Amino acid sequence: MKGKLWTVLAVMVIFGLGLAACGPTPAPEVEEVVVKETVVVEVEKEVVATPTPEPEAPPPEPEPITVYISGAQSLTGAYAEDSAAILRAYEDYAQYVNETKNLAPWRTETFPENVTVEVLWRDDELNVEKTLSIYEELKAEGMLVYRCGGTPQALALKDLLNEDRMGAVSMACGPYLLSPPGTVFTYYPIYTDECAAIAEWFLEGWTEDRAPRFAYFTNEAGFGRSVVIPELTNYLTELGYEVVGEQYMPLVPTAPPTTQLLWLKENGVDLTCGAMINPGSQPMIKEAVRLGMGPHLDYKITFGLAAPAHLAVYCPAMGELGDGLVVAGSFPPLTDLDTPGIAFIDELQEKYNPDDKVTHVMYVGGILEAMVQVEALRLAMEEVPAGELKPVDVLEYGFYRIKDLDTGGLSSVPLTYGPGDIEGVDMVRVDQAQGGEVVFLGNYPTRGIYKHE
Repeated sequence: MKGKLWTVLAVMVIFGLGLAACGPTPAPEVEEVVVKETVVVEVEKEVVATPTPEPEAPPPEPEPITVYISGAQSLTGAYAEDSAAILRAYEDYAQYVNETKNLAPWRTETFPENVTVEVLWRDDELNVEKTLSIYEELKAEGMLVYRCGGTPQALALKDLLNEDRMGAVSMACGPYLLSPPGTVFTYYPIYTDECAAIAEWFLEGWTEDRAPRFAYFTNEAGFGRSVVIPELTNYLTELGYEVVGEQYMPLVPTAPPTTQLLWLKENGVDLTCGAMINPGSQPMIKEAVRLGMGPHLDYKITFGLAAPAHLAVYCPAMGELGDGLVVAGSFPPLTDLDTPGIAFIDELQEKYNPDDKVTHVMYVGGILEAMVQVEALRLAMEEVPAGELKPVDVLEYGFYRIKDLDTGGLSSVPLTYGPGDIEGVDMVRVDQAQGGEVVFLGNYPTRGIYKHE
């Protein structure tokens, strides 16, 4: 009994201790937080005025620069009349650009304000040696563009210009400029393509049941002989012509070409083509008329010539006596005021030469040359400062970037050039003398007919 009592007591003690251990958890001690008051004291600051910045100085005015256009002219010799008209056009166009900074009434681009265009030229007198010395002289004076006159001058300068990377325009336009192409750029078709265009036009009206008979009739100088090549003969044959030979006459004849004309008659020739200037074409046609030869005369024959025999010069001199002659590759006559470029020319002459207007159509050629040279300079100055330009810059950043240059209808199509692409046009204008006037017959594609080397 006593042992059981002790056991009960022990259990009660242990149970009490367990209850004590399971009692309520004492509250955690709270850390006293002391909030410190921040006192803001305003301090009066001294106000310091900010100095007004000095106005920026305007950028310095661009340095005045003079660039030259033109090059050698041929004011002495067979091309004197042509060259005089071209030179006047250069001078008038330069004055227009300098005064207005415009390039043509129909264009929006302008020429740099600080750049003045000056015409720099010498008379080469159609002398090749003088041509070469003038080139060196003008190049030393800072010429960045150039021009070629006659065929001998273009042939003499072509390789030299290419070596110097000097871009040039050319009054002469023979196939030799493409054999191979260099840095001389054209603005009307090569003579062989002009002859091909005449041949194509002639075939459109051919009605006889036989092949038309063709003969070359051209001057004996270099540009006249440049059309008599196998490539053109082959093309004419492919068109359906029977090519029977060639005849030559002096550039400026001292006697009528009677013998040559009679040869054509004896050989039954229907169409001739060649390259002549007006001092040759006019006496040739006068003698042909005397012999009764022409498309409207007893012996039916059509005479065709390349552009140097411009009808705009020929017709006023010949009147109706000269009817029937066909010329390819020329320009609109100066009377065609419906053509924007001709209207512009009329305004130029009225402003600068009202009492001494140029009536020779090569004034048109001069405007085209000046437009191309000025445009090449303008484009090059977009890439290289004017005062740092070199000929190669004007060639690569100027001539090669001329694309669809709008000439106001002075060229058969807008002018486009590029590396290896020196022909500005791809169409040939064809005109005929009718009733003493120049009558436009149409444009024909260039065929790229020249002697490849």
